[in-house]
Amino acid sequence: MNFEMEKIGRFIAGLRKENGMTQEQLAEKLGISDRAVSKWERGINMPDHAHIPQLCHILGISINELFSAEKMPAEEYMHKAEENLLALQEKEERQTKLLLLMEVIIGVISTLSFFVMIMLGAYLDMPDFVRIGLIAYAILQFAVGIYTALMLERVAGYYKCPHCGNKYVPDWRSFAFSMHINRTRRLKCPACGKKGWHKKVVS
Repeated sequence: MNFEMEKIGRFIAGLRKENGMTQEQLAEKLGISDRAVSKWERGINMPDHAHIPQLCHILGISINELFSAEKMPAEEYMHKAEENLLALQEKEERQTKLLLLMEVIIGVISTLSFFVMIMLGAYLDMPDFVRIGLIAYAILQFAVGIYTALMLERVAGYYKCPHCGNKYVPDWRSFAFSMHINRTRRLKCPACGKKGWHKKVVS
């Protein structure tokens, strides 16, 4: 169990009790089940992002204080906010790098297995229906693998416009049909409308 989630869970439980509420009463105010509140307080999972603003309002704290799991005097607030933003950025970068690594692995495995099955179908002695089935399967798994790899690349991180600096995730159509060199693609920026070679950035 994640220590930070446990710490935040204890913080939520303490504030709920300070406000004289039961888990059922807090859950009712949020429009969720008391089981969900119980899981938060035990550190099993975090509140859904959609419930966080209302939860903080009910408990009388800021979102920053929730993630810090402590109430802070005004002079410490900005410093802690910066720490939390840096931690979120680091987490996002790790997740992006993991997605890009998965993209490479899936792409390599799909391509290698495609060529292996095509070679087997071309050179091994086998009934025609087996050969056709093997080749069809090779093409199918290759298409699924490449599609999955492309989807991972599209949503991992952002593309940065060289003209205005806008960071964005391109729509599937413009992404799939754009010219590219490695992870740099020729795209149209949705902010300034200019075309250019947009580089992938992780955060």
